[in-house]
Amino acid sequence: MQDFPSLIDRKPTLEASLAEASLPLARILDAALAGRELTQTEGEKLFKAEGSDLVALLHVADTIRSQRVGDKATFVVVRNINFTNVCYMACQFCNFGVRKDSAGAEWLSLDEVARRAEEAWNRGGTEVCIQGGLHPDLPADYYVQILEAVKRRVPDIHVHAFSPFEIWYGVRKSRIPLAIYLAGLKQAGLGSMPGTAAEILDREIRLQLTRNKLSADEWENIIRAAHNAGIRTTATIMYGHIDGPAHWAAHIARIRAIQKDTGGFTEFVPLGFIHDQTRLYRDHPAARPGPTTGESLRMHAVARLMLAGHIDNIQVSWVKLGPEMAHLMLHCGANDLGGTLMIESISRAAGASHGQEITPSEMVRIIRAAGRMPVQRNTLYDMVEDFSGHDPAEIAPLVKRSHGTNPVAFLGGRAAAMAAR
Repeated sequence: MQDFPSLIDRKPTLEASLAEASLPLARILDAALAGRELTQTEGEKLFKAEGSDLVALLHVADTIRSQRVGDKATFVVVRNINFTNVCYMACQFCNFGVRKDSAGAEWLSLDEVARRAEEAWNRGGTEVCIQGGLHPDLPADYYVQILEAVKRRVPDIHVHAFSPFEIWYGVRKSRIPLAIYLAGLKQAGLGSMPGTAAEILDREIRLQLTRNKLSADEWENIIRAAHNAGIRTTATIMYGHIDGPAHWAAHIARIRAIQKDTGGFTEFVPLGFIHDQTRLYRDHPAARPGPTTGESLRMHAVARLMLAGHIDNIQVSWVKLGPEMAHLMLHCGANDLGGTLMIESISRAAGASHGQEITPSEMVRIIRAAGRMPVQRNTLYDMVEDFSGHDPAEIAPLVKRSHGTNPVAFLGGRAAAMAAR
């Protein structure tokens, strides 16, 4: 694997990068620079870039990032609230869900969910991201109850909640038509939805990941219904397991097609597979231990090129890749570092080890070290505060960190190097 941080520090000119690329790939990259929409086949070819082709791909992605969104890099102050870890869906890639009689089973009271939202607000949060397992005993109106409890306690906080899988479950429980169900959630205070549960929008892969409990078509139908109801969502992909370039390019093309029709996606979020504690990795002979560094670089770069002009916010998940890799992705097409999180449960359950929170001041340091202008945003990408000329207030992490988990420790040498450029 190439030394990518060093490569970025001594990055050649765009023209030199393109001159070193193979002719077929250079033609695709030239088309992207000219503003032509890339085909799914061209995206698949880009996902196979190696060597000088990969250098050129990353350089072009960074250039188009600058053209589309400038040099600001954003983050949101948010708290994750996972109200229950009880889930009977048994998705092969997930280690979060447990049975309700398990020793570690948890189901937060409505008052506790609201209290955690208020705590987030008091720590400067503008959003709570609320998701949970599909508990068999959830009342039919439980998601409405959560929204109402949070909004009673913290009326002005943005509630970003309930994946398409949870919406599917709520519709099934309540026996209310999808459009009416979504309208009820919006009236109760739902501000936007996470576009998780997408995994890979490919039938054969989904059968192996989830036994097709929520099909790709059902996921798309719920997302389109949310957008039609005025509920914006994120778009995600989970990659690095039993998938490959053909699946990735098809997935992004499908996301792009939805966006052309609805305009409802706020951002695209690649989520690298965390393998360590999952049944998929233990039991599937073809499962890989998550994406390689090169695959993650290509994913963010190709997403930038294929989605340019349609979804211009490409987020990197520091929880999945780690703060250092997330910092690197700001040079490879990404422009957003996601959320501070405060507490993170789902990735940790699968074996992630990158911590639970990056505070606002740490976010700003990471962004500045990448040579970008730090901006705090809200969920819908409106600016909350520009930190180009000052720092956020220092706050302690909500959960005490174990020794050796400082998310900005890697900045020692790179921060100085970027300041000298």
